Amino acid sequence: MIYSIDTRQKYEYNSIVNCTTVDKFDLRGDSLAEQNKRIGGRLRVLGNLVRRHIDNSCTKKKIDELTGTNGRIIGYIARNGGRPVYQRDLEREFGITRSTASKVVILMEKKGFIERGSAEHDARLKQLILTERSREIVSMMDADAERTEKKLTEGFSDTELETLRGYFDRMIENMSKEK
Repeated sequence: MIYSIDTRQKYEYNSIVNCTTVDKFDLRGDSLAEQNKRIGGRLRVLGNLVRRHIDNSCTKKKIDELTGTNGRIIGYIARNGGRPVYQRDLEREFGITRSTASKVVILMEKKGFIERGSAEHDARLKQLILTERSREIVSMMDADAERTEKKLTEGFSDTELETLRGYFDRMIENMSKEK
């Protein structure tokens, strides 16, 4: 359903935003047709649909207390190639302050997602270690990611997917350039 900002009248629209609510006119006054020409708007809709798909997944329902940040941190530690991970690595990887990283690590430890152990070369450093619970979560997240990717790419040929990845890479590069 689409609602007009002014009248809140319902409009049917199913081609891109099936089962979502979107304003018929954006804040700039552009019509729905004009909005749909914008890549950013389409990416936002797609991102929302992917997020909703993940939020409704079996894994997410099983581990309600796992926030998105906790999940990304667990994934980062799991995929770090067996190298030790420390709090300062999280600060760098996620662009967060020392105090924020400290609070997140303390909460994750309380929730049973990670443990802290002394580093072999420096007892002052505390290595972040995944618990058995987190390793199970990693397996579930991997399965969810595979299902999500399969759903996203359904009906695309390998050539189309490679082309799409190239387009995304170019957009990422464009947005990464300093102006």
